[in-house]
Amino acid sequence: MQLSNSTKGYGAIPQALHWLTVFLVALAWALGTFDDVLPKGGPRESGLFVHICAGIVILCLLVARLTWRLVDPPPPEATEFGNWMGRWLDPVTRIAHFSLYALLVAVPVAGIVLQFARGDALPLLGFAEIASPWPKDRAFAHNVKEVHETLAHALVVLAAFHAAAALVHHWIFRDRTLVRMLPHSE
Repeated sequence: MQLSNSTKGYGAIPQALHWLTVFLVALAWALGTFDDVLPKGGPRESGLFVHICAGIVILCLLVARLTWRLVDPPPPEATEFGNWMGRWLDPVTRIAHFSLYALLVAVPVAGIVLQFARGDALPLLGFAEIASPWPKDRAFAHNVKEVHETLAHALVVLAAFHAAAALVHHWIFRDRTLVRMLPHSE
C-alpha cells in the first residue's frame, strides 16, 4: 500500500486521516448526545473529557488533512454520469465538501467557546489545560450549547449524506468513488 495518492485512489495517509476523523466525529457526537445516559459524577465527567479531547483531535486532524491535501492532491474524480449530470453535481459536491470541512471547524470551536462560557478550563488531552478567558455566563453558555448541538447534528446529517452518496456511486453508478477511499493494492 502506498502512502500518497495516485490516479487510482487515495493513499494510506489520507485514508487514515479520513477514517480516524469519521470515528472521532461519531464518538464525540454520541458522547455529546447521550451524555445524560452516563451516571452523574466520575463517568459523566470522563465522558465529557473524552468528548472534548475528541473535538480537539478532530481540529488537529483537520489541519493535517488540509496540509496533506495541499502537498498531495486527491485523485481525479471517477464519475461516469456524462456531462449533463456532472455540470449539476460538481458544484453540489464542492459545496458539500466545503460544508463538511467548515463544520469540522465550527463544531469544536463552538464546543471550546461553550467550555469557556461555563467558566471551565479547556483540557488539552490531559497534559495541560487552558483557563477560561472570561467568567462563567450561564445565559451565554446556554445559547452557545444550542449552537454547538445544532452544528454537531448538521455535521452528522451531512456526513450521512456524504456516505450515502459514496454508496450510490459504488453500487449504482459503479464508478469506483467509494473504492478509491478503501485500502487497495497497486
